[in-house]
Formats: sequence, C-alpha cells, structure tokens
Amino acid sequence: MDTKTHLTDLLTAALNSAVDDGSLTLAAIPPIELERPRDPNHGDWASPVALRLAKEAKRAPRDIAGIIVDHLPQDDSIADTEIAGPGFINLTLSTAALAQVLVEAHTARADFGRGTPKGEYVQIEFISANPVGPMHVGHGRWAALGDSLALVMEHAGYEIQREFLLNDEGNQMNIFAESVAERYLELLGKPFDENEIGYKGAYIKDIAQQIIDAEGDVWADRPADERRAYFRERSYAQVLDNMKRICDRFGVRFDEWFSEHQLHVPDASGTTAIQRSIDGLREKGYIYDDDGAVWFKSTLFGDEKDRVLIKKDGVATYFAADVAYHDNKFKRGFDRVINIWGADHHGYIPRMMAVVAALGYPDKLEILLGQLVTLKRGGVEVRMSKRTGEMVTFEELIDEVGTDAARYHLVRISSDQQLVFDIEVAKDQSANNPLYYVQYAHARICSVLRKAAGMSGDDAADIDAIAESLITGTPDFMLLTDESEIALMRKLASFSELVERAARDRAPFRLAHYGEELAALVHQFYGRCPVIVEDDPALTAARLYEVDAARWALKTVLALIGVSAPTKM
Repeated sequence: MDTKTHLTDLLTAALNSAVDDGSLTLAAIPPIELERPRDPNHGDWASPVALRLAKEAKRAPRDIAGIIVDHLPQDDSIADTEIAGPGFINLTLSTAALAQVLVEAHTARADFGRGTPKGEYVQIEFISANPVGPMHVGHGRWAALGDSLALVMEHAGYEIQREFLLNDEGNQMNIFAESVAERYLELLGKPFDENEIGYKGAYIKDIAQQIIDAEGDVWADRPADERRAYFRERSYAQVLDNMKRICDRFGVRFDEWFSEHQLHVPDASGTTAIQRSIDGLREKGYIYDDDGAVWFKSTLFGDEKDRVLIKKDGVATYFAADVAYHDNKFKRGFDRVINIWGADHHGYIPRMMAVVAALGYPDKLEILLGQLVTLKRGGVEVRMSKRTGEMVTFEELIDEVGTDAARYHLVRISSDQQLVFDIEVAKDQSANNPLYYVQYAHARICSVLRKAAGMSGDDAADIDAIAESLITGTPDFMLLTDESEIALMRKLASFSELVERAARDRAPFRLAHYGEELAALVHQFYGRCPVIVEDDPALTAARLYEVDAARWALKTVLALIGVSAPTKM
C-alpha cells in the first residue's frame, strides 16, 4: 500500500472512531483529501477535511481537526501532527515511512513513478509543416514539447500515438516545384525565369543540384508542365526525407506521417474524404448552402460566425481539410486528440472545437498553444544563419548545441510562455547550464558508486551492474538522520505525483524543474554527508542505497524529457 493511501485510511479510521464515541456527529464519513503543503516545514501531507466538515458537524474547523488528531490510531508512519491555519491537519512522516520510497525506486528502477494503465488511447499531433523547406526552430520546440509530453503521458499510464501532419496540399506545393525547376535550369546555364521562383532560399538550389547530380540535364528540354510535375514529387520526397532524418536525429519517432493531400484524393466512388465529412455533417443538419458556397453552422456551437467549407469556385477551404482530418482521427479510435499549435492559431480554436463537437466528439479535442522561440547568443538576439544568411534552421541549432541541450532547453519553459533560447547557456559546461547541473548530479552519483566498488573513475563497467553488486539487501534507514538525507527522501517521495500531474496538465516542463530541484538536493547531500564512511559500513550501506535511488529518479526524469543520463562528465 502506498503512503498516501495508508494515511487516508488512518484519517478515515480516526473519523469513524470520533463518530462512534460521539465526539462528532456526521451522517457519513466523507472521502479524505490529501495534498502536499507548499512549505515543507508544514509537513509531508495536509488534509482540509476538517474545513469541509465544519458546516455539517456545526463545529469550528480547528476543533474538528483536534478531534480527528486525538482519534488517530498509533502508527509508526507518522512522526508528528500539527493543526495549522483555519484547520488544516498537517502530517509529518517518520524516517521509516519516508524511506519506503527508496525501496520503491530500487524495485521499480526505470519504471519508478510509472502510473497504472489509464485505459485511454491518446493521439498527440505535434508538428504540422509544409514540406517545402527546412524545419525552423519553432518546429524544434514542438518536437521537444510533443515528444516529452508523449513520454510522460506514457509513463503515467496512457497509450500514445505520435503524429506529424504534412501540409502537402495547396498552391504552395506548385510554387515550390516551380522554384526548384527554375533553379535547375539556372544551374544548367539554361534560360530561366526569376519571377517564377517563389521560394528563394539557398536550399532550393541545393535540391536542384541534387537532381542534377542524380539525373543530369535530362529534364531541361522536357515540357514545362511535365518537368514541374516531376519536380514537385521528387523535391517533396527530398524534403520529407530530410524532415524524417532530422526528427530521427532529435530522438523523435512518429507513428504516423499524415499527408493532407490524401484528404483531397477521390476514392473508388469518386468521393473525397472532405466531401464525405461534409456529407456527414449535412445529414446531421449542420451544413447549408448560401451564395454558391457550402457553410458549416459553427455558431450553433459557440463560434462567433458560421464558416465556409467549399468556396464559390468549388475549392475546399483549409478549414474543410481540417474537418476531414479530425473526422479521420476520431474514426481511427482515439479517445482523445491533443494538437500542439503555434500561438498565432489562437483564433482558429473555436471553429475547430465547434466542428469536433458537431462530428460527435465533444470534449475530446485539446489544443495546446506554443509561443515563439527567440534565439540569443550571449544575450544578443540571433536572427540569421551564418551558413546561408537566412533564418537559423532547426538542424543548425542541433548542430551547434547538440540534441540533449536542444531538447532540454526547448522543454523546460512552459509552452504558453515565449522561450528565449540562449545558445551560449545551452553549450555551457558549468552549473550555470540547468541541463549540465542535472546531468552532473547523475554522473556524480555514478562516480560514488564506482568508488564504492573499488573502481577507477574511468572504468567503463555498466553502472547498473555496479549498483546491483553494492546493494544486496535493505539497510537500516533509521541511520539517515541528516536534514539533507531527509530532504532528498521527501523529494523522491513526490515523484509519482509529479508524473501524474505533469501528464494530467500537459506540462512536461515540470519534469525539468523537478530534476533541477532534485539535483540541488543531491549536490547538497554530497557536500554534507560522505557516502563512503570507512569505519561505519551500516551507514555507508544506507547512504549508497539512498543515492542510488536518487540516480534512478534523475535517470527517469532525463529520459522523460528525452535526454541522456551520462555516467561520467
């Protein structure tokens, strides 16, 4: 039984006892709520149950709290009780109770903090991009945020599907193809039209040169329409391959790369997915025709105005494709869909919520908005790439700071806040870099374990195997009396709740904050308590057990953010 459940049972027993002896008059024993006090000086857990019972019991909350405390069964897990403020019951755990988290960490290892299965299948769509050029740093933020959210939700017990939406339909694809075709002609010394080059980035020439390197000038004398059609598909494939390569390098692997284009392609009956979704809405009475256009009755679901799905010229709007796309998502069996969008899409949310409700999936769509990323180098804003003189791409950021630093610093700030990413801080190999600070705490513990095993700092032996050889039984945890030892156990004891809350609130940045706080406690412990005490093997065993539990917690935190836990630094 976990500690929270055990304390809940004790408080319930106290209320039952108080009712039985007439100290309190209650119609029924209410569910007990427990929460973590913000100030650790107020104990490990606090219950507001006395405040909730005041009206029914016709007693002051502090009086009720006193009665509950007086009726608490004697139990070794509680070291102290306190009635605080208007009537909160604060409970401080004993060292023996706190130390149970050390056993949990050692038993669970990489599964430390893992929740029970939620029975909910969730899709997270966290990059939506036009495959017409390089991925920008904003895409990198969504990649880091979305994958970390997926990791923490999986750890909390959700089943997750990761999706990348390719915006590969529309005139931008034609402009892209024409731009590559004209650069192709230019590089071959053939007549070309600069006015037809809508995308002018250096990458367009790179794509054209790759075609020349592979196929030579065979397309130079072909009809323009034929050349453009071929270049559209070939260039699209090159950009898509590059996107997949970068995401893979970043440690993000999507279950589905969904092509928007397929929503516009007729099936065997000659009907597109867009038309089928509109027909379904029409059957429900949510579609009408006016002035030659097809409209969705968005105002029925709280939107400020109705929305056009098919324009007068018969062309589907971007919104119509989104309708079909989300219809497709829910028909694939997801219980919940989470989209991560840029903050500039804020105004698009009401219509999207409206149509999902109309399709029959109210309250099943969540949209998280992410603010922009500002790159800085030593405090000075960076706008242009040194390589091309254009925007700094996602891949260039990875090249400069590495995958670990990019992922960590793109996750550690809440997505609803604008992110200032300082390249020099991300590269700094000191405590000024939060990632370095957390990774160093993990590496420091590994160094202690190697030393305890009589190994040198450069020994390449597997650290898990070393720890397993050192920790062969359950030590005497009552020897862990220093305030830094107690603080470290308290922090470890909150990890499972952190995972649950971060998943529930879609807030993976909290993992980074927890990791930094845990690292600070590890460093504090290291400074105050020698782990290896030559003349006290019992204390050494207890401290080795505790630091190794902290190692598993740090390793798990870093894994949920998507970064490595080095054993040497």
